[in-house]
Amino acid sequence: MTMQHTVVLTEYGLKVNRTGRYAALYRPCHLIGLELGVSVASAVIRGESTGTPQDWKADVVAIAKRNLQVGEILDGEGSSTVWGKLLPARQSVHYGALPIGRSNGVKLQKSIHRGKVVHWYDVAVDADLEAVKIRRMMEETSLDDA
Repeated sequence: MTMQHTVVLTEYGLKVNRTGRYAALYRPCHLIGLELGVSVASAVIRGESTGTPQDWKADVVAIAKRNLQVGEILDGEGSSTVWGKLLPARQSVHYGALPIGRSNGVKLQKSIHRGKVVHWYDVAVDADLEAVKIRRMMEETSLDDA
């Protein structure tokens, strides 16, 4: 990134790292319905990657929005039962935290207090789902090199 880009990033009020190469942007809402189409078009038409992580550093985990009871079905992100909280990936794995992306349609096996992390062992998850297998493999192997 050139010095000119760094100036532009800071003029927009973005927090830039010490090298000036990277910036952080906070948006209180996520417009996935609008952003997804642009990402798909960029990947298909121009062959561009729209997000390529080099390491697994962070994770968004499910946090109870209210006191949740045994037998309730979680309804995923943007719902009435859980919200997503960003944690360092190592901490997420250490806690056994349930990723927000796996929090839709799973049944609670344990009551969870408002504001507490939902764990894998708190819910009934179909371990045969490909997404669950891949995630569990990530948890076992991805942090070894980090």
